[in-house]
Amino acid sequence: MTPTPGRPGTPDTAPGPPAGPPLLAAGGLLVRRVSDATTVLAAPDIRLDAGRVLVVTGPSGLGKSTLLHALLDILPPGLRRVGGTVLWYGEPVRPGAPARRVRRARCGWLGQDPAAELHPRLRVDRLIAEGLSDRHPEAGDRAAALLERLGLDPGLLRRRATELSGGQAQRVALARALIGDPELLVVDEPTSALDAGARALVEEAVRAHRDRPGRAAVVVTHDPGFAEALGDTVLRLEPPVTGASGRTTARPAPVPEPPGAAPIGTSPPFVPPGGGMPVAAPFPTVPTETVVPALSVRGLRLELPDGSPLLESCDLDLPRGGALAITGASGSGKTTLLHTVCGRRPPASGRILLHGAELPAATRYRERDHLRAIQLVGQSPLGELNPAHRAVTATARPLRVLHGLDRKAARAGARELLIAVGLEPEHLRRRPRELSGGQRQRVVLARALAARPDILLLDEPTAALDRPTAERVLDLLDRLRAEGLALLMVTHDPLVAARADRTLRLEGSRLVGPAVVDGAGGRSPTTHPRSSRSSPAAPTSGPPAAPPAPPGPPDHPERTEHPGGR
Repeated sequence: MTPTPGRPGTPDTAPGPPAGPPLLAAGGLLVRRVSDATTVLAAPDIRLDAGRVLVVTGPSGLGKSTLLHALLDILPPGLRRVGGTVLWYGEPVRPGAPARRVRRARCGWLGQDPAAELHPRLRVDRLIAEGLSDRHPEAGDRAAALLERLGLDPGLLRRRATELSGGQAQRVALARALIGDPELLVVDEPTSALDAGARALVEEAVRAHRDRPGRAAVVVTHDPGFAEALGDTVLRLEPPVTGASGRTTARPAPVPEPPGAAPIGTSPPFVPPGGGMPVAAPFPTVPTETVVPALSVRGLRLELPDGSPLLESCDLDLPRGGALAITGASGSGKTTLLHTVCGRRPPASGRILLHGAELPAATRYRERDHLRAIQLVGQSPLGELNPAHRAVTATARPLRVLHGLDRKAARAGARELLIAVGLEPEHLRRRPRELSGGQRQRVVLARALAARPDILLLDEPTAALDRPTAERVLDLLDRLRAEGLALLMVTHDPLVAARADRTLRLEGSRLVGPAVVDGAGGRSPTTHPRSSRSSPAAPTSGPPAAPPAPPGPPDHPERTEHPGGR
């Protein structure tokens, strides 16, 4: 966990320490879980001077977000800081009211799940104004200017948080953090839901803030390009073996499966005591000679609240075992398309067909097997999970409700799935707030797989994951595709798009392709062996692309719950 000094483009030799105390310093920070005294974070010493950016990286689940929460004294219930000090210009900041005063007056904060943190009933103008310590007569003008700097239409100021896409919500939350011109900007995964153009604007906004006199920033990211562009000092958290208490101090990074390990679905299936469906055989058998696509969309039209088109004349087919990736600018309506397919948001017109049979538009009219067959892994895991349910309980619920397993068998199947997506046994009894963002994302994936779907809808499935963990998850999905699972994926990540048979772009209210995926994190998309399948997912013929449409409508509309969900 040794910091690496040096701003990109300058020598890696650390400059001499500046005169005077740093803007922020921390030493000996130790965070433990209240329930069992397990050490969650034993952080290295930190020194951050004005005019610099500290970037924190490392595998999912090692405590990067916890470090930010400990610095700002906003640890969630169940975690407690039991050691260490935080200094602001050399003066200790005690937990409680003193830390709250510093945080409110001098810090700007962007959390990992902005869509879940923005008040759903407030308009964007009021949400951004929350970043001001007092009322300001020019708050509206400043908010509009910030949105423009971040590539958003100032007209969004009149929308509510539920009417924003994931990428729009992320930038609105960043605008809220910046509007008060805080001395310290603290941001957690600020680019996870953004396309390349929006990422560049966020990068420039953080850089411009750093370069203002007396300002600094702490950034957590899995994006190596973003880290390289901004990091004056890069702190990589690594998993220590044991702490002073003898307990494990951090979860180990995911490792490849040992040689000879059978992938899920190829090992002998788990059969619950007393019979029942085997957990490791998730997908129904479909005759191999069938030519009917697993999923078809015909003439689909999605509209903005004012009736203008978001998506027009969308026709596509997704075969059994196929994978289609959809890219496009943040706010273009990609998530809305997934919500329409799963029934959360009915379309203005058009048809959705499952194995050739037309589906009702809304979930409340769909039969239970329709709900089982199409499962969604949403973009905001914290908002997708019931905060009261432990990981194993949430994952077991589809097995009980949709497949009739008893409690013991369902929990055994849930444990198998959670381990398959890379979680450790110790994570299974934790609630969402006790898990990292990447761990929550994998719980949502395991819960969706527990339904044994025919079609899996994935919305930015690797946004909160480090590269090794993302590769492991994608390898699992590849193995399940071989058993017949069809994937419809929304992504800005070339690592995900490279696994698809075909990549399309949502642009100008139409799906066009093939798309060129931007290189997130400085990586270029590469062709994956599975991308040469003989039955690619492809759109049917349609009219030419139209001019670009205005920013999209809600990518997180009010959800309709179904038996496989909360």
